[in-house]
Amino acid sequence: MGDTDVPIVRLGVALPSGMLGELDQVVTAVGYPSRSKAIQNAVESLIVKNRWLSEQKGEKTGVLTLVYDHDFRGLEEYLTDTEHQYSSIICSTTHVHLTKRECLEVMVVKGDGPKIRELANKLRIRKGVKQAELAVVAS
Repeated sequence: MGDTDVPIVRLGVALPSGMLGELDQVVTAVGYPSRSKAIQNAVESLIVKNRWLSEQKGEKTGVLTLVYDHDFRGLEEYLTDTEHQYSSIICSTTHVHLTKRECLEVMVVKGDGPKIRELANKLRIRKGVKQAELAVVAS
């Protein structure tokens, strides 16, 4: 069954200013026929990655990488509190100042797969967090 055989649902998406231009650059560079196709691929990738992460059971080791706006009210305190709450699975953290406003936080995590996923999801959805990636290594 090809893409044209699947019913399509239209929706609106709100993006931060500047992101639309970057999306258009990706569309052009990759050769996507439209923004919609690029966004479909990104959403599909998110779904597949989430499905894979949800299947991770048992003892796992990984790296959680965050980029966030340190000027976002209450975010640094929230991150610190969350890191203390999950100290049983966080082995180490490294903090790097990227710009005057942006910080990179890298956490090495080891422990129960679902607990690691819980931490990643908790941080990923927080306002002020611009990027959050969890890489689980084979163990």
